[in-house]
Amino acid sequence: MMSTARPVRLRRPELLAAGAATVTVVLWASAFVSIRSAGEAYSPGALALGRLLAGALTLGAICLLRREGLPPRPAWRGIAISGLLWFGFYMVVLNWGEQQVDAGTAALVVNVGPILIALLGARLLGDALPPRLVAGMAVSFAGAVTVGLSMSGEDGSSLFGVVLCLLAAVAYAGGVVAQKPALGHASALQVTTFGCLVGAVLCLPFAGQLAHEAADAPVSATLNMVYLGVFPTALAFTTWAYALARTTAGRMGATTYAVPALVVLMSWLALGEVPGLLTLAGGALCLAGVAVSRSRRRAGAATPGEVVEPRPGSSSRSA
Repeated sequence: MMSTARPVRLRRPELLAAGAATVTVVLWASAFVSIRSAGEAYSPGALALGRLLAGALTLGAICLLRREGLPPRPAWRGIAISGLLWFGFYMVVLNWGEQQVDAGTAALVVNVGPILIALLGARLLGDALPPRLVAGMAVSFAGAVTVGLSMSGEDGSSLFGVVLCLLAAVAYAGGVVAQKPALGHASALQVTTFGCLVGAVLCLPFAGQLAHEAADAPVSATLNMVYLGVFPTALAFTTWAYALARTTAGRMGATTYAVPALVVLMSWLALGEVPGLLTLAGGALCLAGVAVSRSRRRAGAATPGEVVEPRPGSSSRSA
C-alpha cells in the first residue's frame, strides 16, 4: 500500500510547476489585449515604466508580508541581467515594435524567442535538447508562423518594426537564460521582485512622459496599464520563475508557444475578432507542439543523447 501512495506524492511538485506555467501563459496572453488598449494612450517607454512600477509595488508588498529579505549575493548577477534585458529593454522595445508592425508580424518575430532560449540554454546552461522538445518547438513555430501570416495586414509592417521585435526576442531569450541560475540561489518571488525593480530603474527616464500622458489618458487605458503590472507582470513572472526553477529553460520557452493560440481565443471572446480557419489551424498547431515538447518518455526509456530530468525535490538539485 505504501508503494501506491509514493508516486502520487512525487508527482505533486510537477503538477504545481505545470499549474504555475499555465497561469503564466494565460496571463501573458491576456496582456496582448490590455497592451492594445493602453498603447493607444501611452507611449512605449511610459507604458513599460507604469507597468513595472505597478508590478514592483505589488511584489514589494508581498515580499514585506512574507519577510523575504534581499536575495543572496550569488543571485544578483542573474537578477541584474534579467532585469535589464527582460523587464526593462524587452518591454520598451516590444511596445515600440508593436506600434510599427501589425500584431501578426510582431507575434511571428517574437516567437523566435523560445528557439533562442533552447539554443542558449543548451550552450550556456548545459540543458539537454531531447528530440521531443525539438520536434514540439518545430511544430509550435510552424503554428506561430501560420497565425502570424493569417493576422498580418498588407501595409502594417516596417523593417524597423521587425528589427525592434527581433531585438525583443533576443532580449527575452537572454533574460530567461540569465534568470535560470539565479533561481538556484534565491526564491522565485525574490528573483521576480528585484528583476522588476531593476527594469523599473532602467525605465525611469520615461517618468516625465508617464506623468504627462497619465493626466490625459482615459481611465480604461490607465486601468489596463495597472492590470499589466499586477497580473501579467507581478503574478505571471513569479509563477514563471517558480516553474522555471523546476525544469529547463528550453521546455519553459516551448510552453509559451501556447500564447498565440490563447491570444486568438481571447481576442475572439473579448474583442469580437472572429478568427479565420487558417488562424485556428495555426493555434491548434501551437498547442499540439507544446503538448509534444512537454511530454516525457517513461523513466529508463530515454533515447541516446536525451536526458531524463530529475524530479523536483530529488537529492540532485533543489530550486
